Amino acid sequence: MSPYELDQALREQLPSLRRFARWLARDPHAADDLVQSALERAIAGWGQRRDEAALRPWLFSILYRQFLDGQRRAQRYAGLLARIGLGAADSQPSAERETLARSALEALQRLPVEQRSLLLWVSVEGLSYQEVADILEVPIGTVMSRLSRARQALRRLSDGETATAPLRLLK
Repeated sequence: MSPYELDQALREQLPSLRRFARWLARDPHAADDLVQSALERAIAGWGQRRDEAALRPWLFSILYRQFLDGQRRAQRYAGLLARIGLGAADSQPSAERETLARSALEALQRLPVEQRSLLLWVSVEGLSYQEVADILEVPIGTVMSRLSRARQALRRLSDGETATAPLRLLK
């Protein structure tokens, strides 16, 4: 593939990559940084691609793994700050806010990254189950079962249930 063809192929994928990155990062600037780092990694590893025809799943895979790596780094950094006493206060939303949040968009945002990613890839980006399986490097049956659980979780959250198990009343 010539440099011009590579440039064109990557440019065609930019809107989808940006849209997915914005859902993951929840911040437009962080999403743009994520897309940029994913494209840098893709260009650097261009010769290592397994399948010439599977550019889109390959790029999504790189972007997703870049996001997960960044999340892990942030968690390690936050843990280090907490150990030395500089950690910020817990920023979880209140129970009241979770109870009032009923829209599908807010429910989608509260899903775990793995579930949200599956739903976005299949429902928004239109990837096939096989393409998602290739991105995650898991069997297609695993994708189907994880997607089923993600849809159930989204329904529960849309109905106003919290992501955690409900508390039991003690006498």
